[in-house]
Amino acid sequence: MATELGVWMDKREAKIITTENGGQLLKVVSSDVEEFKSKGGSGTRLKGGPQDVVHDSKYLEREKHQYRNYFSEVIKQIPDFHRLVIFGPAQTGQKFFEEIKNNFKYLKPDKMEVKTADSMTDNQMIAWVRDYYR
Repeated sequence: MATELGVWMDKREAKIITTENGGQLLKVVSSDVEEFKSKGGSGTRLKGGPQDVVHDSKYLEREKHQYRNYFSEVIKQIPDFHRLVIFGPAQTGQKFFEEIKNNFKYLKPDKMEVKTADSMTDNQMIAWVRDYYR
C-alpha cells in the first residue's frame, strides 16, 4: 500500500507520483477537458448579448461533466494511500480536492492538502513530492 501520494494536475493532464520503499512511480492520466474560446459573434450588435449567455451556460455544463469524468479517471488510477498532496498551477487541483470531499467520501486520507506549484519536469515533480513528505 502506498502511503504517500502526490498528484500534479492541470486542465490537460494529471501526473500521479507514489513513493514507497524508497522508490517512486509516476503515472500520467490525460484529460478530455476542452479549452473554451469565445467566438465573439453573438448575432447581436451588443457584446455579451443573450446568445452568449446560452452558449456560456452550455459550455460550463459540458465542462463540469468533462472535469467529473477526468477526476473519476484519476481516482481510478491512484493506489491506496494515507497521505495525499495535490499540486499544480491554476484551480484544477482545488476542483479535484472538492470533488474528492464531495463525491468520493470513502477516500479518507490522514492528511490531504492542496498546494500551488508551477509547471515542472517529471523529475522535478518526483523531487517535489519526496521533499514534501520529508
